[in-house]
Amino acid sequence: MRYVWIQLAAAYFGSLGFALLIGNRFRHLFFAALGGMLTWGCYLAIHWVLPSIFLANLCASIVAVCYSEAFAHWHKCPAVLFLVPGIIPLVPGGTLYETMKNAVEGELSAANACGRETLICALAIAAGIGFGTVLRKLSYARKQTDSNL
Repeated sequence: MRYVWIQLAAAYFGSLGFALLIGNRFRHLFFAALGGMLTWGCYLAIHWVLPSIFLANLCASIVAVCYSEAFAHWHKCPAVLFLVPGIIPLVPGGTLYETMKNAVEGELSAANACGRETLICALAIAAGIGFGTVLRKLSYARKQTDSNL
């Protein structure tokens, strides 16, 4: 259990650092970092229940999109200010590093395995962002339709 809290704290501070790097305003920093922590917590929970890297990344990125859209609406600013730091904990940097290291060392089977995992993570993140965006657009269109009735 102790390691989960360490991972959540690392996700928070990693997202906070990236929010600072992209120039978020001071009033958005806490919520951008909280989004990263929430995204990583969702990833850990899904991965614990269903040990699938694809599903965990997909669900966590959908949560990141929903969170960023909600806070963007609340703060009246672009959602990307919350989405980019929120997605950062999901980026498969470790497996990409292992892929490149194994490729350079000539261990092509290990590079292939790590590269496949990196690609699966990247595809799941991209699909989750796309799916979450479509969900938001559908809910907005439904809200507009309901208000016109």
